[in-house]
Amino acid sequence: MTDDTDVGEATEVGEGENESEDESEGDAAPAFRRRIGGRVLSALKWVVALGAFWYVARDVDWAATATNLGDVSAVVVLAILGVTVVEFASRFTMWYVLVNGVAEASLATTARVDLVVKFVNHLIPSKASGHSVAPLVLRHYTGVEWSDAVSLAGVNTGLYAALYGVTALAGVAYFGVVTGRLASGWLLVVALSTGVYVVAAALVLLAGRRLDVAGRLVGRLETVLGRVPRVGTRLAGVASALPSFTDESATVFRDLSSRPGVVVPYALGWAGNLVVCPGLRVLLVLGALGGGFSPEILLGVALVMAYSVTVLPLTPGGVGVAEASATAVLVGLGVAPDLAAVAVLVDRTLGVYLPAVLGWVPATRVNLGELVATEQ
Repeated sequence: MTDDTDVGEATEVGEGENESEDESEGDAAPAFRRRIGGRVLSALKWVVALGAFWYVARDVDWAATATNLGDVSAVVVLAILGVTVVEFASRFTMWYVLVNGVAEASLATTARVDLVVKFVNHLIPSKASGHSVAPLVLRHYTGVEWSDAVSLAGVNTGLYAALYGVTALAGVAYFGVVTGRLASGWLLVVALSTGVYVVAAALVLLAGRRLDVAGRLVGRLETVLGRVPRVGTRLAGVASALPSFTDESATVFRDLSSRPGVVVPYALGWAGNLVVCPGLRVLLVLGALGGGFSPEILLGVALVMAYSVTVLPLTPGGVGVAEASATAVLVGLGVAPDLAAVAVLVDRTLGVYLPAVLGWVPATRVNLGELVATEQ
């Protein structure tokens, strides 16, 4: 004879299992839809990138261009390569200056950090995404404390955005307002992306200097979070740990971002990496193909302004969109369409895609998933 209690318990267990299965199936469906939606969106972004490349390449006589490039003197080729080497040294110096403000690190180590972040930038839509993994990469290569890694990444993002925003804004003011050479449509686009850089810089730098306040506010939520069913203890533990974590981060952030011995060399490295070297390289290519730019000294500023659209998450790493915007801006500023397209493609290949490809090598040795699990 079967006990009624056993039957009731068995029934409850069975119902519980059925409910669990139903919940699992209910959770799986939205997750599946999100994955599909993400893949569709990613595919659409690559379609946009390919369309932008078509826009750039449509006016180029590639046979004639190949012949002209083949006639470029060895001296010019060596000069372009030399400029690219200096550009790489400048970009590595930026991280070198920041990291050595906290701990000792070689230029080779900071070069790996930079290249891995560059590689990640071209796997996901926006520069911000690559910078978001920088603390993990910094901790992996330099062994600094997690709070220091967060501060270093924050200072880099803030200073980079501030310098980019100010430089691009100067380009918008000169080419768009003072001389009126930039068409209103493209002026609006680059003004928007420049505004994003300026706002991002202000938010990061201000937030970084007040992380301690944010941490204390979250810490005061410990009591409230502790009342959350099932996960309250864990949430409260995280909240109580945040003030000391963010206090340390804010201290390092304030120190680095206000120290002239860090900010000035960083700014010089940034200028070499994004203004001087790209400007010289494009000027050399244009000159070799029979073209030019006026005023020559502001070509680097024009490129910073034109490439500012990469901050918008339109395509992975701004692929295609950056080429299209830079070509259109240079054409609007008086450069022949076929020469502008070739110069921009050469500049992007050597200054952006080459370091991204080189970054794949050290990136294969960094297990970001494992690093995230370790920090958690």
